Amino acid sequence: MGDLHVKETGSASYKDLFAEISQEADILVLTGDLTDLGKPKEAELLADDLRSCSIPVVAVLGNHDYECGHVDEVKDIVKGAGVQILEGQAVEINGVGFAGVKGFAGGFGRYMLGSFGEPAIKAMVAESVEETMRLENALRQVRSERAMVVLHYAPIVETVAGEPPEIFPFLGSSRLAETIDRFPVTAVVHGHAHRGTYEGRTPGGAPVYNVASHIEKPTGKPYALLDL
Repeated sequence: MGDLHVKETGSASYKDLFAEISQEADILVLTGDLTDLGKPKEAELLADDLRSCSIPVVAVLGNHDYECGHVDEVKDIVKGAGVQILEGQAVEINGVGFAGVKGFAGGFGRYMLGSFGEPAIKAMVAESVEETMRLENALRQVRSERAMVVLHYAPIVETVAGEPPEIFPFLGSSRLAETIDRFPVTAVVHGHAHRGTYEGRTPGGAPVYNVASHIEKPTGKPYALLDL
C-alpha cells in the first residue's frame, strides 16, 4: 500500500487497517508518501499507528516525505517504529528479497527527458539516473529466488494511465524499468499516481502494481495482496 499521506491533524487513523493487514499478510510494504508534508509530527502519528501492525514492515519514502526539509527526522521516527526504510538497499524477509528506492521523474519511452540544455534540466536527469543506479545496487544485493522491487515513482507508463497525460513525465521514469528488466524480478510495486491503473508490465515482462491507497484493487481494500 502507498500514499498514506498521514496529516498532523490526526484526522485519519490506520491502526485498524494495519491490524487487519497483519491478519491477512506476512509482510507490509509501504510505497512512499507516508506523510502528507514530511513533518515529524505526521511521522509520529504514523509510528503510533504502526504499533498495531504485528508483521514486518518495509518502506520507501515519497516526494511528500521530503516537503518540509525534515526527511532525516521523519526517517528516524518511522525506523523507530520498526520499519525498514530502503534507499538503495535490499533486505530479505521470509525468503523474499526486497530492493527499494524512491525513484524519480523523467518520463517514459521515447518521451523520456534527456540530459541536454540548461543545468536545471541536466540536474533533473542526473537525479533520475542516480536513483536508477541505487536501484541497480540494491538488486545486486538480492540473493533470494523471489525478489520484489519497491518504488514510489512508476517505472512504466501503463500504471499511471488515468492521470492527466500532461503530468506523466513527473510520475516516473522508464529508466527504472530498464534496470528492473536486467534482473529476475518477481513483482514491482509503486504508488504516487493516485488516479493511475492497478496493473501493468515492464517491457521485459515483470508485473508492476500501482498500490497507492486511492487505486481500486482486487481486494476492494486500500491495500493489495500479492502472493510471491
